[in-house]
Amino acid sequence: MTEFDHYSLQALQFLADLKANNTRDWFAEHRTIYDVEIKEPTKHFASSMQHALQEFTGRSYHAKIYRIHRDVRFSKDKTPYNAHVHLSFIPDIHREDVPMWHFGLAPDKLSLGCGVFQFGKAGLDAFRQVMDGPKGAELMKLTEKLRGAGVQIAEPELKRVPAGFDKDHSHSEMLRRKGITGWVHLDDPAFAVQPDLVARCIKAYHPLAPIYDFLSDLA
Repeated sequence: MTEFDHYSLQALQFLADLKANNTRDWFAEHRTIYDVEIKEPTKHFASSMQHALQEFTGRSYHAKIYRIHRDVRFSKDKTPYNAHVHLSFIPDIHREDVPMWHFGLAPDKLSLGCGVFQFGKAGLDAFRQVMDGPKGAELMKLTEKLRGAGVQIAEPELKRVPAGFDKDHSHSEMLRRKGITGWVHLDDPAFAVQPDLVARCIKAYHPLAPIYDFLSDLA
């Protein structure tokens, strides 16, 4: 395996240029830069992060590298490419709705996240039953603490508490969720081009570990 340390300045420049020239013709002309500076390094980064996350959490992972090609079938935005790098690291646990670690690199920021974007039907029903009890208060207290530490917690997707629960439930914030994730956003994407990126990502993931542990223990 090629040893990965960090992305190149050329990688960031490619993403910025793609954002400004998001056409198939431009991408075809610059495909070699994408392959050399983005595609191949991302494969090696993914492999290195899998091992580092295993050391961090004690669980093995597989990585999902999201396609650069956008699915524009149902979108008003017909630009063909994602001008960012996005990966998820999924625990090798044989159940649905496992919390994942996320990495996103865009021309103007770098994002690190953890959680479940959206529970499946059974998982959502189970989550709401748990949130109806003491664990709901526990998660509310945890998210309040994380917000105080600078972690961005995604807002609930629903405006009202779902049917079957008291509309004035004290755990309303949790019951109105379809998923829960926490994020650390860095405004300077140069984080990705500095040495020892994997170790610095793991360090940045530390504040998100309570979300990972809480959701992992719900099973």
